[in-house]
Amino acid sequence: MKLSRRAVLAAPVALAACDRFASAEPAPIIVPPLKSIAPCPFGTAVKAMQLDDAEWVALARANVAQLTPEWEMKMEYILAKGLDRPNFDRSDHIAAFAQANGMGLHGHTLIWYAQGEQAFAGLDNAAFDRAFDGYIAALAGRYRGKARSWDVVNEPILDDGSGLRDCHWSRRYGHDGYILRAFEKARIADPEAVLFLNEYNQESVPAKGEQFLRLVERLLKAGCPLQGLGLQSHLWIDIPDGAIARYYGQIAQFGLPIHVSELDCSLRTEKRLDARSQANRIAAQTARVTELADAFMALPARQRYAFTVWGLRDTDSWYRQGDKDDGRDKPLPFDSFGRPNPMAAALANAFRPS
Repeated sequence: MKLSRRAVLAAPVALAACDRFASAEPAPIIVPPLKSIAPCPFGTAVKAMQLDDAEWVALARANVAQLTPEWEMKMEYILAKGLDRPNFDRSDHIAAFAQANGMGLHGHTLIWYAQGEQAFAGLDNAAFDRAFDGYIAALAGRYRGKARSWDVVNEPILDDGSGLRDCHWSRRYGHDGYILRAFEKARIADPEAVLFLNEYNQESVPAKGEQFLRLVERLLKAGCPLQGLGLQSHLWIDIPDGAIARYYGQIAQFGLPIHVSELDCSLRTEKRLDARSQANRIAAQTARVTELADAFMALPARQRYAFTVWGLRDTDSWYRQGDKDDGRDKPLPFDSFGRPNPMAAALANAFRPS
């Protein structure tokens, strides 16, 4: 085929344009498998349906050493049909997958203020006590020898840090009382598991962090078999520089194992007017995640229990569910195709030995 003179002259221009666009594309991010460089088990949250997703499974097998059930080990699912008909099908499926793939299992969660009120409604005190103790015995006992650890109590502190949450558990046993009782029953149910108190925003809301420290101190003085501290680390990009590192300096005082238990970092902001570019937001995210990972790495080795992200791919995130998702948030280490995000690079850089 004979080309016209116009086509011949246009070809170099078109190629040059393609070269410009190609050079503008960010270079692919390459990181080693995160489980291979993390100083402790690197984990992720999981839903049972993801175990049927071949791409998710491949990504998890490459990067993950521990699983945390995101929802299906919580009371809302297990007691959906009532106290007398507990449902363990999906938590069993996750536990079996973890065992088959040589992954640890972190149980999440035994007692949470947000769930269980309907199932326990109408019980007299004696029946309430039997149900509370029996639920912990049944769930923690079922995975004895399979779960290496448990979030025994989840999120007991008010968002503003002014005190502990009022809930159906505290109305029966008191604010500290229900936490103490839960830990005592969990210890009986599984004497070998590491028992955690799990909370969010300690490192980013000073009053809440202080309230958490005081709660831990009271529980330990009361003889609570509390053995580990869970920092969920749902970060946001506008946390002030240094706040995360300062809190790690405080939380380390107890000498207990620390679990980064639910890490993600949304690019969203509550500022009404925020003209930052996506690149600037990602740079801020990288700074926050780097500060967190560096603070964790600075802990004594015995206190670095595990490091868990709350999902692997951006599209797995709770931030990317529902009609408010604009498709632009990147809160997790991998994109929707399983390719490493800047967050993965930040973690890898922090984990690598200096």
